[in-house]
Amino acid sequence: MRVFKFGGASVKDADGVKNLANIVKSYEGKLVIVVSAMGKTTNAMEAIVEAYMNRDAEMIRELLDKLKAYHAAIVHDLFNDDNRCIEHHLSELKVKLETEPSLNYDFEYDQIVPYGELLSTSIVSAYLSQVAMVNEWIDIRKYIRTDDCYRSANVDWDLTMQLMQGKFSTSEFRLFVTQGFIGSTPNNLTTTLGREGSDYTGAIIAYTLDADYLAIWKDVPGVLNADPRWYPAATKINELSYWEAIELTYYGAQVIHPKTLKPLQNKQIPLHVNSFIEPAVSGTVIKSSEQNIELQPIFVLKREQVLISMSPKDFSFIMEESLSGIFQVFSRNRIKLNMMQTSALNFSVCVDDSKRLPKAIKELQQQFDVRYNEDMELVTIRHYNEAAIEEMLNGKEVVDSQVSRKTARYVLKASEWRFV
Repeated sequence: MRVFKFGGASVKDADGVKNLANIVKSYEGKLVIVVSAMGKTTNAMEAIVEAYMNRDAEMIRELLDKLKAYHAAIVHDLFNDDNRCIEHHLSELKVKLETEPSLNYDFEYDQIVPYGELLSTSIVSAYLSQVAMVNEWIDIRKYIRTDDCYRSANVDWDLTMQLMQGKFSTSEFRLFVTQGFIGSTPNNLTTTLGREGSDYTGAIIAYTLDADYLAIWKDVPGVLNADPRWYPAATKINELSYWEAIELTYYGAQVIHPKTLKPLQNKQIPLHVNSFIEPAVSGTVIKSSEQNIELQPIFVLKREQVLISMSPKDFSFIMEESLSGIFQVFSRNRIKLNMMQTSALNFSVCVDDSKRLPKAIKELQQQFDVRYNEDMELVTIRHYNEAAIEEMLNGKEVVDSQVSRKTARYVLKASEWRFV
């Protein structure tokens, strides 16, 4: 058994769907294909959620029409206007949007946004069938079971393994098409695993089915030492250990979802990161290997950061009790701490700018003097050297820094990146 995950960019149009079929065609044996929503559909679905929660009927109709038109155009190119593969999902979505929203935004998000994955996988499955690649379309919500922590659901591993193995071990099919990103509660209420969670879905399936490997197909040749969109000199890394890859995802590297690696490492299942643009070219393999492999400097940039500094109002030390309260505030508001610094009278964190942040700051101000700087960037240099540091900091204003044996991190004022 192998698991292939294709992101939205790989199936953004009819040509992308055809390319997926060509990639899959060259592999024998049992194969599970995990597909994300097409192109930028998740963004479109989030806009629909906003309109729905605001009860803006006109905007809902406009956005829904655009959603239908986008998918209908792909269907037209693949099937000559036979919309049967998507009509059911669009009808269900329309019915949902005609109901009154609850007051729970995260719950409503999870009932609406997953239609992007349902639409994309239905189109992919139908096209594979049309080109004589017999497959079974699977609603993964029936098999990946979670708690009710909407938008960041936690997997019930025992139940999920039982249901997954029961389904896939008895199916007569060789080829399966299913959704990333989504699951459901024991009460059959749809949940999502977190933004960009389709990689994690692939890992869940690979883990529960003891897959030979998980392959993630992206628009880059593998794991690069930086995002080429801001660092033009980025180069491919041929091999990474699980340890190193987990470190990079912790620091914010976007190529792999942070939760993806742990279940794979638990069963020593390799992760391949390949290019759907050049599928014949070897990509990056992440597996159990020596952690002391000599690696080039790796750069991770997180934009739209906020640097928050907290000091006790009575000039008392920052002690364990203070830190515990601070962490509880951030946890309660689902805010991830990207970098932390502490001293006797000050505790600083760098976090993503988000809608939840003002509420968290207001809570912290009840106990601390709170100062914050917006419009920051956080750059991490893993396996740094002096040349790498100089290149990253050239022309930049450093607001805070943190340097350890292998990793150097800098909070910078946002500005244009220019490299010689």
